[in-house]
Amino acid sequence: MSDVRATSEKPLKGVGVLVPRGGKWGDSVAATLRGYGAQPVIAPLINFAPSENAHDLMVALLRLEAGDYDWLVVTSATTVDVLMGNSIRPAPTTRVAAVGETTAAALGLAGIRVDFVPENDNSARGLLKEWPLDQVQGRILVPQSDIAEPTLVAGLAERGLDAEFVAAYRTVGVAVDDRVRSDLQDGSIGVVLITSGSVARQIAAQLAPLPDGVVVACIGPRTAFDARAAGLPVHLIAETRSAAGLVAAVVEHASSIGSPLTDPTRDAGSTSPESL
Repeated sequence: MSDVRATSEKPLKGVGVLVPRGGKWGDSVAATLRGYGAQPVIAPLINFAPSENAHDLMVALLRLEAGDYDWLVVTSATTVDVLMGNSIRPAPTTRVAAVGETTAAALGLAGIRVDFVPENDNSARGLLKEWPLDQVQGRILVPQSDIAEPTLVAGLAERGLDAEFVAAYRTVGVAVDDRVRSDLQDGSIGVVLITSGSVARQIAAQLAPLPDGVVVACIGPRTAFDARAAGLPVHLIAETRSAAGLVAAVVEHASSIGSPLTDPTRDAGSTSPESL
């Protein structure tokens, strides 16, 4: 988060910001927001549970450990937790691709070497676009959430590669505390961060319609598209798909209007799925 620096003006002074994820990620984002004067409210909207098909997952993980896969593609830090929780490490001959810097960092902390990370677009589409697939051969394991879109596996298959999906974990919704609803309705929360399509759908299901004046900030174009599909307005889209980029979008908007955030006059530019 170091690429965004707080200033004496505190552009987010007194602004309540809904942080929809807990754990280290949520704590880090909340700490950064406080540096800008914000009042973060950590309210996890999704959680992760063991895969319902533990047998298939373990078979795939044991094959990964045995070297049956030439590549492992990791799309979230949660997948890294699954690997470590099952005491599984890729065989030395297996190469590893991470969908983004955050995931690569989680792999690095687990002591797993990362061979490829997309530079410009930390997403499944970015991986497909930037990965030199003409140099990729053999079997590819893609462990993801049970509700992950088939973008990555389908994209690899379309390019003639042998990609295998396995559900590594389940993504489940978390009930929002009534105090969060109250804070939204009385204006105590002025900004809502959206970090994934799953989070967007939970916000739509549990908190919509959002009051006028609430600013919705999305971590990237794909998440913005999912938020709109769920019926939510989108006012800000991070230029870089990271926690730092998301905070930067909020801070820069607040700084540009010269006062604590108010409702932007219009939704951020629409993005079609084809352009993501």
